[in-house]
Amino acid sequence: MKKYSEEHEWVKLQNGIATVGITAYAAAELGDITFVELPEKGKTFAQGEAMCVVESVKAASDVFIPVGGRVAEVNPRLEDTPELINASAEKDGWICKLTDVNEKELEGLMTEEQYKAFTAEK
Repeated sequence: MKKYSEEHEWVKLQNGIATVGITAYAAAELGDITFVELPEKGKTFAQGEAMCVVESVKAASDVFIPVGGRVAEVNPRLEDTPELINASAEKDGWICKLTDVNEKELEGLMTEEQYKAFTAEK
């Protein structure tokens, strides 16, 4: 199950592990990504908190966590190749994986169809 936030993050829950990243739409809006400040492994975030920063040639942007949880893993590939987010934002360019996720918070997020309609309005 993949869900989307109004802040342009996605979350995919599988077997109690939530993988989080920014959407392809957000990556395109940011332009060429040059640096990702990854969240700290082991840190717990509440839904909506800023978890990291993505920097591009256009701007630096906070990334907000779409569901609360504890960072179990970060994507080490982003340290050397942050542009992986531009190339594969919703697959290989994931930012972190969470455990201890509040699954009820997923209910307030958008489906893929809802997110497409939301971004079409912009």
